[in-house]
Amino acid sequence: MLLANQVAIVTGATRGIGKSIALSLAQNGASLVINGNNEDLLKQLAAEIEQLGQKCLLQSGDIADPDTAAKIVKQAMDNFGRIDVLVNNAGINMRTPTLQMKLDEWKRVMDVNLNGTLYCCTAVLPVMIQQKYGKIINMSSTTAKTPHRNASPSYGASKAAVNYLTQHLALEMAKHNICVNAVCPGPVETDMSTQWSDEYRQQVLARIPLGKMGTTQNVADAVLFLASSMSDFITGETININGGTYMN
Repeated sequence: MLLANQVAIVTGATRGIGKSIALSLAQNGASLVINGNNEDLLKQLAAEIEQLGQKCLLQSGDIADPDTAAKIVKQAMDNFGRIDVLVNNAGINMRTPTLQMKLDEWKRVMDVNLNGTLYCCTAVLPVMIQQKYGKIINMSSTTAKTPHRNASPSYGASKAAVNYLTQHLALEMAKHNICVNAVCPGPVETDMSTQWSDEYRQQVLARIPLGKMGTTQNVADAVLFLASSMSDFITGETININGGTYMN
């Protein structure tokens, strides 16, 4: 039980990577506050977590609204009195080429992926500073480090900014015993990848040195490591989880 008696927040937890992360943290002893836009899916996940013997509260809402972050943190503090782990998983992806991309799309992706991450960090950091302890894990992407033809520039730019924000907060918060890291998944089996054509799937697989797609559990395992005491001397890192498609 790597997170016994700890309290974690996971945003964007209703499906895919976020759901796997929430379940992994619960399986390792954490109580949770989960966030997402679909309240029915949040309730289903909360029931699964409670079946694991852990307490779970839910807070629906758009993470691009700073009030959502404030409500999540308030709920955690009112019910649990502490916050040990924040996982900023909520995000959106667009695939529009640059010259076809509308300004509203650029703004929306930045609002969710970058601003939403900032809002949650600034909401939770005063609590962690008071505790003199905390782990923040931000969801980035391999696209933050190298361009991808199948991603909008809005997505790559937002995740590159998340990487910088991660490192900057890690530097500022180290004196408070708060570790801030990010994970950068590459090709992972999600609802979106099931819609790929066979031809495109083969193209993706051909670029992966390990010769296979990743799973949401692969990402959740890395997040669990960063959330636990096993990573107490790691901060400011952006860890690739991509089967070798991008190495640095």
